[in-house]
Amino acid sequence: MQSSFAAINTSKANFADIYTREDPRAYFSVLGSLDYMIPDLAEPVLRQLLSARSQRYGGDQTVLDVGCSYGINAAVHRFPLSFRALRDRYARHEMTALSPGELARLDRNFYSGWPDIGLARFVGLDVSEPAIRYARNVGLIDFGITADLEHTAITEEHARVARRADVVLSTGCVGYVTDRTYTQLLQAMDRPPWVVSFVLRMFPFDRLGGALERFGLVTERLASATFVQRRFRDVQEFTSTLDVLGKLGIDASGFESEGTFHADLYVSRPEADVRAAPLDDIITITSGRNRPVGTRYVQVETGEGLQIALEP
Repeated sequence: MQSSFAAINTSKANFADIYTREDPRAYFSVLGSLDYMIPDLAEPVLRQLLSARSQRYGGDQTVLDVGCSYGINAAVHRFPLSFRALRDRYARHEMTALSPGELARLDRNFYSGWPDIGLARFVGLDVSEPAIRYARNVGLIDFGITADLEHTAITEEHARVARRADVVLSTGCVGYVTDRTYTQLLQAMDRPPWVVSFVLRMFPFDRLGGALERFGLVTERLASATFVQRRFRDVQEFTSTLDVLGKLGIDASGFESEGTFHADLYVSRPEADVRAAPLDDIITITSGRNRPVGTRYVQVETGEGLQIALEP
């Protein structure tokens, strides 16, 4: 599975360098320029799932965000903010002149000045130590795990952090992490969590779903919507992705062919929870497919067959 995911990932642009900075300014600049929107689209889904879980179990809840980077999912869930609003904040010329330390101090005050409307606390997992440190320093996550669980064993300290989780969330990490990471996380937990996964359609979920099933979790896919992640960066990423989807037998027409990555939503829960409230009874959401984006690559039918064009 790792080798197949690695092959698929070669079709995607590599943004690894934006996750190793001391603060998220490059992250927002690069991804924001591509109309990155999955945190905004995932937030109401997460809120509905947390509400449903609270009604069933009560008590405080903790979300473990796999691939949390700078804590953006926590920010848009806990505070009345959006990815777009945060992007605009960091794009201001006054912000570009600040040192990382100065920015972190301002960001602590910025987030503490908003009412916390979240339904859960957050802990994070990421391979980037600077991103985890930022998310903790500004108060977006309570605890952080800096680890590559694809290649190393979870430590007891990290297992204690993972054990807090009631919900495990990913808004784009599946494809970079596999069942190896999730198996270690679930082995550390005393009770099965709800696992919420937004997965690009180019990445098969079957093996991860099988691993979750071994922990007693039943996976449902939301059939009524897909969720836009971002625009393609360039024509190479666009054509490579369409090629991967075609080889997988996935029809990109009306989805990726319109110039944006699309993700499916998978939710894995104990069977009793699925029977009590099926996913389609919990989730009412729009997917972002009609949300305005910038100039994007699209496929158009011409007399000479399908051609690539730029559409504003």
